[in-house]
Amino acid sequence: MAFGALVIGDEILVGKRQDKHLSFIIQALAQRGLRLAWCEYQGDDPERLTVALRRTFASGDAVFSFGGIGATPDDHTRQCAAAALGVGLTLHPEAEREIRGRFAGEATPQRLKMGEFPAGAEIIPNPFNRIPGFSIREHWFVPGFPQMAWPMLEWVLDTKYRRLFDRDRWAEASVIVYLPESTIAPLMEEINAKYKGLKAFSLPSMGEGGTRRHIELGVRGVPAEVEPAIAEIRRGIQALGGRIDESGPPGISG
Repeated sequence: MAFGALVIGDEILVGKRQDKHLSFIIQALAQRGLRLAWCEYQGDDPERLTVALRRTFASGDAVFSFGGIGATPDDHTRQCAAAALGVGLTLHPEAEREIRGRFAGEATPQRLKMGEFPAGAEIIPNPFNRIPGFSIREHWFVPGFPQMAWPMLEWVLDTKYRRLFDRDRWAEASVIVYLPESTIAPLMEEINAKYKGLKAFSLPSMGEGGTRRHIELGVRGVPAEVEPAIAEIRRGIQALGGRIDESGPPGISG
């Protein structure tokens, strides 16, 4: 099972708001020894969103979906999730109880729509204002507001996926080199072939800030393989006649 994310809303795609969820979910997963496999942005287009959800439901991934679960005409996520699964929307009794508890006598039919979820869904508690999210088929639908979504996401991880913690613990190390990408490509291929738990990466720089053009060359993956692999990269660069900048980025882990 891989972890993925959907960030939903026209406000992201037209630039009215900047997405903050991607960096948070990467950090939240890394703190628990897990990794994000993919992230996808979707606008408020019901047809496209339904197609995307049909695909992600079929993937077997655990997916966190941010946004679009309100009750205004531009909120389509609840309806699209139901359509993707071929089921109807029903007012969830626990969601109704939470919404009525939040609004008391002002729990209007429009507000109760926020508790209409695909048949078979369960609620995700919302500690901020009691308006729940919902889950179904390893998909976890939360609001777009970070102050609501992030505690809900952490609750899901800590209560539903604790058994997977530290499954994807990883480390990274890199060096700065001054060689063309075409020259280092064979070395990267050798590293990938030899160290099955790692991925070699290269991040070229055009020389911003007055620095020389260079490449950050490194490896990321199983911690035990990082040190020998980076040592092999150093030897390989030296054999190619390249120079290594020892003041390059430090190794990091997650």
